Amino acid sequence: MTHIAVIGAGQAGASLVARLRSEGFEGEITLLGDEAAPPYQRPPLSKAYLLGKLARERLFLRPEAWYGEHGVTLRTDAAVEGIDLSAKTLTLAGGETLAWDKLALCTGSRPRMLPEAIGGALPGVLPLRSLADVDALMPLAQEGAKALIVGGGYIGLEAAAVLRSLGVEVTLLEAADRILQRVASPETSAYYRALHASHGVDLREGAALTKILGEGKATGAELADGSTVEADFVLVGIGVIANAEAAEAAGIAVENGAIAVDAHGRTSHPDVVAAGDCTIFPRRGAHIRLESVQNAIDQAENCALTLLDKPAPYDPIPWFWSDQYDVKLQIVGLSTGYDRVIVKEGARPGSQSVWHFRGPELLCVDAMNDPRAYMTAKRWLEAGHSPDPDALAAPDADLKAL
Repeated sequence: MTHIAVIGAGQAGASLVARLRSEGFEGEITLLGDEAAPPYQRPPLSKAYLLGKLARERLFLRPEAWYGEHGVTLRTDAAVEGIDLSAKTLTLAGGETLAWDKLALCTGSRPRMLPEAIGGALPGVLPLRSLADVDALMPLAQEGAKALIVGGGYIGLEAAAVLRSLGVEVTLLEAADRILQRVASPETSAYYRALHASHGVDLREGAALTKILGEGKATGAELADGSTVEADFVLVGIGVIANAEAAEAAGIAVENGAIAVDAHGRTSHPDVVAAGDCTIFPRRGAHIRLESVQNAIDQAENCALTLLDKPAPYDPIPWFWSDQYDVKLQIVGLSTGYDRVIVKEGARPGSQSVWHFRGPELLCVDAMNDPRAYMTAKRWLEAGHSPDPDALAAPDADLKAL
């Protein structure tokens, strides 16, 4: 009987094993996670869960009993230390060996941390990625506490919004010229800069960190301009690193630090697939990484089909979301390569959408509290159509008419 082993019990791994069973696979499945908890949702961790509005058990993607009921051997606290492609075995922490016939790598990513030499390992310097990270943050995030957030991407901004709602004083540092510089246009950055300023966040752009201050625990930071910031704790949100080391050590091809897969999720080994944050894959002439829940689910389900010899090309229309204060950001598409931006005011006060074009081609839309613009753009992108940018830019342009 075929045994499929899945390394990584996150959103991708959980989605992959569920799809295997729903497609009728009757062989053995082992799902290996390196955390103590069963597969859980990450997005609510830094929002509803941190706010105390969501119980721990409601984070779980499925009841723990589901795995046994569906013939899935779920092993938590089971870190994989080695992959032997020739012998088709895995070596777990502690030395146990596990044989497999086909293997899925859903190893995800881990937070990029500050260097130890500048105080990155001091107590009170925290990432914000896992259930354990948020559990460690909870007792620190008390009203009146001072938080320093390093990194002005979506993780840092979402954390700032939640901490402000808890009454925490927040200073956010972004080393680049503007927040969201890597992932959004200046227009979207400007919207969120104003939003956070209106909620009392001390947001500093072009602010390079020199070192974390403190003896025995973090008490603040020193910046490149010589100024200092006081803090009771420091949250680090400066990106993630794909967990590709075990795959690379085994001889599986890696590109730009991520596991290289084809349009069907296959790695360089014919019996090994990979999905989620740990991968880089071809899409429309480029090789890309997508760090999103949507990609973790969809690519993992696509890999399940590949493992069952039902391959289908994976060509996603990426979508993302971010909740900050009372603003829901919905993004569809990828803005890479845009050369024109059109900003449209929405029907609700404070709502707007930011449309990114390359020539006449619509690439991406950022919609802030504007679900109509998001859904319209999503339909256009899924159909391969683009509105005329000049017509869209007209002040009286109506999306429905376009």
